[in-house]
Amino acid sequence: MADIYTALTAIIKGMEDSLKTNGFQVVYPAGVKRGELPAVTQGDRITVDFTGEKGSLRLRFFDEKIALLFASGGSEASESDFKQLALSLLDPETADDKDLRYISGELSETLNNHCGAKTGAETGGKLPVPVSKAAAKSGALAYDPNTLGNRFTVLYPELREAYKQNVEKYGEFLAEDFFLSVGNRAVISTVKSRDNAKIKKLFNLLNEIYGDGTNETQSIIAVTILGSFNNDQELLANCVEFMSTDLIGPVLQVNKYLASRSGKGARMRLENPPPYKPKKQRKNPFTSSLGL
Repeated sequence: MADIYTALTAIIKGMEDSLKTNGFQVVYPAGVKRGELPAVTQGDRITVDFTGEKGSLRLRFFDEKIALLFASGGSEASESDFKQLALSLLDPETADDKDLRYISGELSETLNNHCGAKTGAETGGKLPVPVSKAAAKSGALAYDPNTLGNRFTVLYPELREAYKQNVEKYGEFLAEDFFLSVGNRAVISTVKSRDNAKIKKLFNLLNEIYGDGTNETQSIIAVTILGSFNNDQELLANCVEFMSTDLIGPVLQVNKYLASRSGKGARMRLENPPPYKPKKQRKNPFTSSLGL
C-alpha cells in the first residue's frame, strides 16, 4: 500500500465505533466535501480533526508515525492544548490491511480508555503504557519489557490477544512467559523463512529496543528470545547481518555459552523458568547465571 490517504481512510473507518461511542464527529476543513478524507496536509504532516462534548481529537501522520492527540477544549483548542495519547509506527509503503486493523484497534482502545467508554470486546483493566520512542531517545526513560512486548505485537498482531491475556493473568506483562510460550516461535519462523524484508523489520525493532532498553529488557532480547536459537548456525547466519553492533556480540556469546557443557544449567533454567512470584521486584532469572 503506497497511498497514505488510503491508509488513513482505512484507519478512521476502523475507529468508527469508538468515535461514535465517545461522541466524536469528524471536522471537515474548508473545501473538503463530505465523503472525502477530511485531512489537512502541511508539508509531510497530515492531520484529521474530530470534535465532541468530551473535547477535541486529532489524528496526525508524520515521519512514518501516526499519533492520536486529545485536548479537553472544544473547537477553540489551540495546538499547544493537544496532548499525545498514543503513537504507532505507520509506513504506508509496507503496511497491509492487517497492520491497519491493528493500528485502528490500538487507537480505539486508547480512546475508550481515556474517555471512559467500554465495549464488549474489551477485557477489563487497562494495558500498561509503553515507553514512547521520544522518551527513550531523549534518555528520559528506557524501553522496558512491556514496551518490547507491546511493539512486538505490532509486527505480529495475531499475538496481541496472547499479550493481553498475559497482562490479565499476572497483573503486569511477564515477558519470559510470553516469549517462551508464543513469541519465540514467531521469531524463529520469521528467521527460518529467509524473507529478508521480514527479518529486517523484526531486527529493526529488536535493535532499537536493545539499544535504548533497560538491562532486563536487553537480557530478554539476547537471552530469552535470541538465546532460543540454541546456537543453530543456520538460524544465526540468516539474521546476523541484520543485528546491530551492540546486539550481535551478546547474542553470539549467549548462544555459544548455552550450547557448551558449562551452560547446561542455564539452558535448563531458560527452558523451565522459576515460578512467577507476584508483586515483587524481580531480576531477570537468567541474567546472573549467564554473567550478563
